[in-house]
Amino acid sequence: MYLIFVMIGVMLYASFSRTMLGMPINWAMEMGQFLLAAYYLLGGGYSLQINAHVRMDLLYGRLSPRKMAFTDTITAFCLVFYLTTLLIGGISSTQYAIEYQQVNYTSWAPLLWPIKSIMTVGIFLMLLQAIAIFFKDLARVRGEEVA
Repeated sequence: MYLIFVMIGVMLYASFSRTMLGMPINWAMEMGQFLLAAYYLLGGGYSLQINAHVRMDLLYGRLSPRKMAFTDTITAFCLVFYLTTLLIGGISSTQYAIEYQQVNYTSWAPLLWPIKSIMTVGIFLMLLQAIAIFFKDLARVRGEEVA
């Protein structure tokens, strides 16, 4: 949660450096992007846990609780499939970045393995929470209530 303040600090420093000191820095925008990616990927699992994700409620709100649970089970299964695919790609990409010391093709040229590692961990944590949600929804479809 506090990572947003680090990102704000980096952006403020970049603005101050450019406007007050007349010395633009070339790493601030990329660092802001890296911090934002870490922020939303590491927070994704938590937002799933507290049920704070966005849901389209055009038809869903009119369903019975059992049909809602069935719909949630299908969407949770799709989410687990998507996150599993994303995790496999993230692991592969992180391994490549570590093995070949991959850098971003900009003037700053930062190493990419730190942010790719953080992203992979965030995807993994989101996958764990999505699996838990899937089994809770499956239990609700069967008429059981899981706390």
